[in-house]
Amino acid sequence: MFEHKSEPLLTRPEFLKRQIWHALMGVCIVGSSLAIGTAGYHFLDNQRWIDAAYSATMILTAMGPSGTPNTDSGKVFGIFYALFSGIAFITTVTILLTPLAHRFLHRLHADEVDIDLKSKAPKAKAKATQTKAPGQK
Repeated sequence: MFEHKSEPLLTRPEFLKRQIWHALMGVCIVGSSLAIGTAGYHFLDNQRWIDAAYSATMILTAMGPSGTPNTDSGKVFGIFYALFSGIAFITTVTILLTPLAHRFLHRLHADEVDIDLKSKAPKAKAKATQTKAPGQK
């Protein structure tokens, strides 16, 4: 999915396209997690839809529970949903930061010659020929 360190650095428009794609994946994870929580609180704890959405949002954003669940099944669901929400949060943050971290690390591995050749600057060709050891043709 990502370019190898021997490949040139992505251009800004290509990088922004990648970052937007990862942001959309994050939105899908958060949205589906919120839908799971809302449905669980509604059907297992007999909460109204708005209250179920509020409870799910509070747990998903790590603000804590909005109140004590009404039923035992709601309490069991709340336990598993809280554990799931922690994993969903870590996953979403990882998905959002991966392109940035990759670009940073790729930039560290890129040589000046690689960056100059990508911009097709004339001085890059001169530098590339100067990198040979003395005495080599």
